[in-house]
Amino acid sequence: MRLLYEGKSKRIYEAEGDLVFVEFKDDVTAFNGQKRAAPPGKGEITARISNLLFEYLKGKGIPTHYVRAGERGFYAKKVRILPVEVVVRNVATGSIVKRLGLEKGKKLSPPLVEYFYKNDDLGDPLVCEGHAIYFGWATEEELKRMKDLSLKATALLTDLFSRAGLRLIDIKYEFGYDSDRNLLLADEISPDTSRIWDDEGRSYDKDVFRKDLGDLVKAYGEVYRRLKGVLG
Repeated sequence: MRLLYEGKSKRIYEAEGDLVFVEFKDDVTAFNGQKRAAPPGKGEITARISNLLFEYLKGKGIPTHYVRAGERGFYAKKVRILPVEVVVRNVATGSIVKRLGLEKGKKLSPPLVEYFYKNDDLGDPLVCEGHAIYFGWATEEELKRMKDLSLKATALLTDLFSRAGLRLIDIKYEFGYDSDRNLLLADEISPDTSRIWDDEGRSYDKDVFRKDLGDLVKAYGEVYRRLKGVLG
């Protein structure tokens, strides 16, 4: 397959028809790429989790670019990604605590939705709906659709993680249009793009790497084990 794009944690290859193959690398980065590593097995376990969660959302009626699982990745519809990322927060932690002086661990109910401009050079800055509309990154209708789908997906995933003895703290989504102009949830769904805690506040996501909290692959493996135990 011909390589179309290589990012920090994934490679995108041209596949049959209007499909691409999303391959997960072992690479992991933090702090806008200032911290890097490539723990063996990280790509494989991240792919397994993402496949599992996409299959789950697909079964619940959430429109995604995911088509089917593959080795160390998945096949997906080719999409044109919108440059606006949606973050849904169930609990205050990370950047929002620093920005607003909130207490870490504060429950956010209902979940809080934030938008970020997808631009690595700028560090993916926080933006408001007005910025997105004014600069043509997304229309008002697109933002509403993205928000609605993000909240529905988060509600489904929050319940799933709860049944697995885990807490979905926050999660990032990306969206894109396929060739038929369907707006789809795209990119990946994994501990790379979300924060996951257990009931005692231990992290099972990329914070394990960011904060040197232990073995990242082992933490991701525990997430997969618990989710697989619930979904079968």
